[in-house]
Amino acid sequence: MTSSILAASNAPLLDVRDLHVDFINGRAVTNAVRGVSFELGREKLAIVGESGSGKSTVGRALLRLHPKKARITATRMQFGDVDLQRVSEAQMRDIRGKRISMIMQDPKYSLNPVVCVGDQIAEAWLTHHPGQKAAAKAKVLEMLDVVRIRQPERVYQLYPHEISGGQGQRIMIAMMLITDPELVIADEPTSALDVSVRLQVLGLLDDLVRERGLGLIFISHDINLVRSFCDRVLVMYAGRVVESIAARDLDRAQHPYTQGLINALPDIHHRRDHLPVLQRQASWLSE
Repeated sequence: MTSSILAASNAPLLDVRDLHVDFINGRAVTNAVRGVSFELGREKLAIVGESGSGKSTVGRALLRLHPKKARITATRMQFGDVDLQRVSEAQMRDIRGKRISMIMQDPKYSLNPVVCVGDQIAEAWLTHHPGQKAAAKAKVLEMLDVVRIRQPERVYQLYPHEISGGQGQRIMIAMMLITDPELVIADEPTSALDVSVRLQVLGLLDDLVRERGLGLIFISHDINLVRSFCDRVLVMYAGRVVESIAARDLDRAQHPYTQGLINALPDIHHRRDHLPVLQRQASWLSE
C-alpha cells in the first residue's frame, strides 16, 4: 500500500511522447512539431529556441488551441488521470482553464478593452462555477491580492487601458490562477515588460509554483532568464527537441545549437569585437 502511494506521488504531472503537430493547407503540409517528448513534474520547465522553432505550438497543442486544419498526434499525452488525445471537446473545455491554464505573451492583446479587468477575471472563474457572481467577486479580490495588486477594489473597476504593463500581466496571471490549476503554460509572459517589472512577475510565478505545487511550462527565447529561473530546459530547433538539460548546467551544454545560442549572447564582463554567428547544420533536422 505504501509503495503504491509513493509511486503515485512520483508520477509525472504531464507525460508527452512523440508529439507531432502538422498544419495542413490543401496539399501543403507544414511539420511544425516533430517527435517532441518530455515529462513534467511539479517544477519549472523551460522550452527555449528561436522564433518558429515550435515552442508555442507545443503549448497550444496541449490545450488543443490550434485550428481544425492542424493535425496533432502523439504516442502519449497523459495529464494526470486524463488522456488528452481521447477526451471529448466538452471534457477539454472543462480541463482548459480549470486544470491547465495558459498565460499569453502580451496582456493588451488578450484583455477585452471594453470590459473592466475585474469582470474579466471573474468570467474565468464563473465559466467553471456558473451562477455564483457574489462568490466570484470575492475570489477575484482575493486573487488580486495574491498577485500583489495594491488597492484591489479600485483596480477591479479599471479598464485595460487604465493599467500599466506590469499590472496587466499580473491581471492575466490572476485570471489564469483563479481556478487553482495544476499546470500553467506561460508563453513568454515577461517579454513585453521592463527589467524591474519582469523580476517582480518572475518572483510572483516562482512563489506560486512553490506554494501551490504547480507544474510550470515556461516558453521563452531568453536563455539567460531561464538559466536563473527554471529547473530544466528543453532546447528546440526546427520543431525538434535537440537537448534536454538542467538549467544550472547550460554552460556545459553538448549540442552545437545550444552552444551557439549561448555564445551569441552579449556579456558585459567579457568584451568581444564580434558576436559569433550561429552556423546551422543540416544534420540537426534529422537527429
